[in-house]
Amino acid sequence: MSQQYRSRPLGSDVALSEAYDTALLDLDGVVYAGGHAIVHAVESLGSAREGGMHLAYVTNNALRTPDAVAEHLTELGVPADATDVITSAQAVARLMADQLPSGTRVLVVGGEGLRVALRERGLVPVESADDDPVAVVQGFGGPDLPWGRFAEAAYAISRGAVWFASNTDLTIPGARGIAPGNGAAVEVVRIATGAEPQVAGKPLPPMHRETVLRTGAKRPLVVGDRLDTDIEGAFNGGVDSLLVLTGVTDAAQLIAAEPRYRPTYVDRDLRGLLTEQPEVSEDGDGFRCGGWTAGVRGEVLVLDGEGDAIDGLRALCAAAWTHAGEGACGLDARKAVARLDL
Repeated sequence: MSQQYRSRPLGSDVALSEAYDTALLDLDGVVYAGGHAIVHAVESLGSAREGGMHLAYVTNNALRTPDAVAEHLTELGVPADATDVITSAQAVARLMADQLPSGTRVLVVGGEGLRVALRERGLVPVESADDDPVAVVQGFGGPDLPWGRFAEAAYAISRGAVWFASNTDLTIPGARGIAPGNGAAVEVVRIATGAEPQVAGKPLPPMHRETVLRTGAKRPLVVGDRLDTDIEGAFNGGVDSLLVLTGVTDAAQLIAAEPRYRPTYVDRDLRGLLTEQPEVSEDGDGFRCGGWTAGVRGEVLVLDGEGDAIDGLRALCAAAWTHAGEGACGLDARKAVARLDL
């Protein structure tokens, strides 16, 4: 972009699966939720792959190993190998190995994904603060992670261990709704110790570095459902992004987004990979997309017209982002969003 901030979603006159060589896909909230495939995900990814797009799965969830993730994807109908999966466990393990010698003992607060990633980098997982760990690494451990694991982390950090975290996502989408994520667990240890962890996962550079190293992508498109990890990570890495509305981000949050959270493209679900993206154009004092026109009247966002609700959302984003400039949009968008029924 020639400007310092994105003022509207972009259009594309070819399908995104043709415009980009690799889709860097988030998993939770994009491909599946609570272990079950999200509607249209399996068919859309199959069509994109058959068309020549490389699919890579990039997740902040450090619980499972790449092998386990690939097996799950294959069971859902999305064939994948372990080499197609990049996790924040791998990113944090590389970050740690860059600072710690091989054979260093590391207290693990999390799941098997972290342990496998550490061993891959020559680090030794241990379970207790009394095992003399030099470092602590914390990643999502699932709903059954014992509270005592946080105490072990606090003991080790208080004794001088260096603290790392795979990611700091406060929430994670599931089949029954939104649940606390690893970021919430990191806050528990932060409060207990007053320490600050080194973090590897999206949206930070270590995760982008890990992804590029493992995929070799030349024209990547980040595909995600979260503004503060997926989209911000793409922004930090200088690559384009597609936000899908199948996870944690809703229309109001997207409209209010400040520049680092504004995606290149917006679509309802992964079918957006297979289609052209409509242009959002200026229309008088407002913006038009499809059959919708959006603008600002006083301190209120307004929306007129009819048609595909996603086109209306694209128009609203253009009006809101242009009005907000380099800040976050504080305009009242409630009535406009309600018209879309997303």
